[in-house]
Formats: sequence, C-alpha cells, structure tokens
Amino acid sequence: MKDQIEISEIEIISVKPHHGLLCFVSFVFNGALYIGDVALYGRPSGGYRLVYPSKTLPNGCKISCVHPLNKEVGGTIEQAIIEAYYDLMKKSRKSEGENESRSY
Repeated sequence: MKDQIEISEIEIISVKPHHGLLCFVSFVFNGALYIGDVALYGRPSGGYRLVYPSKTLPNGCKISCVHPLNKEVGGTIEQAIIEAYYDLMKKSRKSEGENESRSY
C-alpha cells in the first residue's frame, strides 16, 4: 500500500515554538485531498508526532476532522512531513549563516 501513497505540496507554517509545537502543516494526499491544520510537535524524549485537526462541539466533546486510518498511512505522512521540516530548517540555517557572514 505504501507505494500507492503520495504526499505532495507540503506547506510548512512556522510558529514560535510553544509547549513542543514546532509548526503547522498542510499537504495534498494522493493528488486528490487537501489536508490542512496538522500540527507538528517535538516529543520531550526525541522524535515527533502529528496532531490532526479536531472540532470541539458545544457540549465539549471533541471529534476528529481527519486522521490516518492505519499506521502505514500515518507513518508515510509523518515521514514526508518530517523530511520537509528538516529541509526547511536546513535552508533557514543556511540563510542565517549567509546573513551573518555578509554583516561582517
């Protein structure tokens, strides 16, 4: 099934880190479904976790809006997002280094 899964158009929205929250992410699943407002958190023990959007009903009950149905799909999505996050961090550090070297 993993060969059939395509995660594309990953967009990372950086936020000021707060309680482990690193960024929000949107992506397109298999070229057919846009999924947005997924939060990427860093785990205190290392690693990452994704938190998918949910809605709180007037009675206080939370319901899931969207989420993977199995570990294989969830793992594929998580891997693609973490790779995109690492790429963004590398680019950010590289551009910061260039700016620092130009200021001398």
